[in-house]
Amino acid sequence: MDHLNRRGFLHASLAVSAAMVAGCTRDKPESKLSAAPETGQTGVGAPASPPVKPETSPPAPQAQENAPMLTRPIPRTGEAIPVIGLGTARTFDIDSSNADERAPVLDVMRQFLTGGGRLIDSSPMYRRAEAVTGDLLAELQAIGKPFLATKVWTSGKREGIEQMERSLQRMRTTRMDLMQVHNLLDWKTQLPVLREWKQAGRIRYLGVTHYQLGAFEELEKLLRTEALDFIQLPYNLAVREAEKRLLPAAKDTGTAVLVMRPFDEGSLFERAKGKPLPPWAADFDCTSWAQFFLKFILGHPAVTCPIPATAKPKHIADNLQAGRGRMPDEATRQKMIAYLA
Repeated sequence: MDHLNRRGFLHASLAVSAAMVAGCTRDKPESKLSAAPETGQTGVGAPASPPVKPETSPPAPQAQENAPMLTRPIPRTGEAIPVIGLGTARTFDIDSSNADERAPVLDVMRQFLTGGGRLIDSSPMYRRAEAVTGDLLAELQAIGKPFLATKVWTSGKREGIEQMERSLQRMRTTRMDLMQVHNLLDWKTQLPVLREWKQAGRIRYLGVTHYQLGAFEELEKLLRTEALDFIQLPYNLAVREAEKRLLPAAKDTGTAVLVMRPFDEGSLFERAKGKPLPPWAADFDCTSWAQFFLKFILGHPAVTCPIPATAKPKHIADNLQAGRGRMPDEATRQKMIAYLA
């Protein structure tokens, strides 16, 4: 989620990092990353060669900003997904008829799509967010371009089907890219329906979500028994329980991972308050605290795509930048943890 203190961190970290970037050497992006096609269409990300350090100087910061968004493959199919997605919880629950509310969210959507993003995640739980997403895409003439994800969040087979039909209408699509069982609610009923819909071509992928750490044991069991395409879970620099079993299980089972709460609902910005970005952040092309937090997540090889939510155009531009350049290796990720301990 966005946080009020983020603006200050962004300004400060940009100033610090501009001086740092010029003298560092560059590695190639990690092997699970590839450049997203400029057309915005899906494709298979070919594995890259192991990272090496070229002897040439790094490109200027402006060149890095204009680099293509990196992608990671959905393990089940190899379809490439840009590594930064867009969440809609709270931020897209707006009155579309109110110009003051609509304008910044429209700008967020426009920048997200033109900046290389594709995966947009919503839910009936988020009230008006699904409908607002569909309305904005229609206004931008972008229907059919993003990778749309939403959820079924109800009990009962008939109720679940009716809710999913409404979600398709609200998001203005005839086929959802990803449908997830939200917070495992009545999953024993809903998952078989999702499999029927996938077989019928109504959805392309299926998955499950949960926000509570106490649900991780059940999530792991489903990962290992239900052949899921996606799982969505909380993971960030402060909340790392998923590293113990869930992320390894996702990697073992070939399940794509979406990450909710990448900023720990804003608390990470509070933790970083008053601290400058460390000089070594330039080694993985990081110029702000938001990028620091997102690149930490992307440094884990099991993660497919974090989905930060924002209604602020300045913040979406910053978030998208985290999907470019180098990512921290495991040793660097441990330094990142220690720096904010």
